[in-house]
Amino acid sequence: MISIRTMTLQDIPRVAAMEKMIFSDPWSEKVYEETLRLPEAEYVIAQSGEMIAGAAGVRNIVGTGEITNVMVLPEYRRQGIGRMMMEEVLNRGRALGADEFTLEVRAGNAAAIGLYESLGFVSEGVRPRFYRNPVEDALIMWIRKC
Repeated sequence: MISIRTMTLQDIPRVAAMEKMIFSDPWSEKVYEETLRLPEAEYVIAQSGEMIAGAAGVRNIVGTGEITNVMVLPEYRRQGIGRMMMEEVLNRGRALGADEFTLEVRAGNAAAIGLYESLGFVSEGVRPRFYRNPVEDALIMWIRKC
């Protein structure tokens, strides 16, 4: 059974380690700590027993919810965990005062793009060569005035 809960400072080492496994340019523990302390930020984890299976966050930047660090461990993918976390961070973003949301995703990440589109995100632009290791474009996706 998967539960979604607020990320705590105690979760940071495990979330940062998970991010190092998943992303080529991961956040450090220090960046996570600084971000979790922001009043305009909300981060969640998906937990299965004692295992952290995924994480995601949102920051309200002047009414726009910036979705960041959406990740699910490979062995937990295709189980609806990404959707559960995204729905939660969208709700939390709205509670923080965001009325639109944006995120960036690797152009080749079809599974994530499909999830985001199913939640109402629309691709509105491209950041060429945004990602490293490997170099890849980023799609800029938005939900406008929801």
